Amino acid sequence: MKLFEMMMKIRLIPRTFVIATMAALICIPATFAAPVPDPNIGVRGYYSSDKAQRGRTVRAAIVIEIPAGYHVNSNRPLNKYSIPTALKIEAPRGVTVGPVSYPRAIVRKLKATNNEPLAVYEGRAVLRFNVTVPANYQGGDVVLKARLRYQSCNDELCYPPKNQDVDMGIGVVGAADRVQRANGWLFGGR
Repeated sequence: MKLFEMMMKIRLIPRTFVIATMAALICIPATFAAPVPDPNIGVRGYYSSDKAQRGRTVRAAIVIEIPAGYHVNSNRPLNKYSIPTALKIEAPRGVTVGPVSYPRAIVRKLKATNNEPLAVYEGRAVLRFNVTVPANYQGGDVVLKARLRYQSCNDELCYPPKNQDVDMGIGVVGAADRVQRANGWLFGGR
């Protein structure tokens, strides 16, 4: 207020200009406030073995790691405004990718949605699918191009939808060659 009084005493600047300038200065902090950063959602791909055998199927998964205090909309949201989680996978010619099995959603009521129920994933969400390498596959490896589209939120706001790409590579061996189980924490087994 001292600045205002000083400017009025000097009478060099019209009163309406002073008031407009003061109003603009008051609004600047809100206008230039730092945006809330997106949560650090981790997305990684895994296979159930160290190599894929020609003529066989190997299990695979995309794992979404969601930090505490956040969630990601499920693949089947309960309202028309939520953007569903969707996984699309491109494979080399001849390699077949089975349908994606999404995890069961958790239903939550949040302040931001006026306690309207939402179907969400929290913590770790695992999206599973099978990959079949044909017996006549000529390559020495398979690289899947996975694209995960999701929208993350906290209890008060949702962030813009995001696409995250993951390249999932695995070596290919003959049908009689030995493979080792991998990622037992995810696929079970030894």
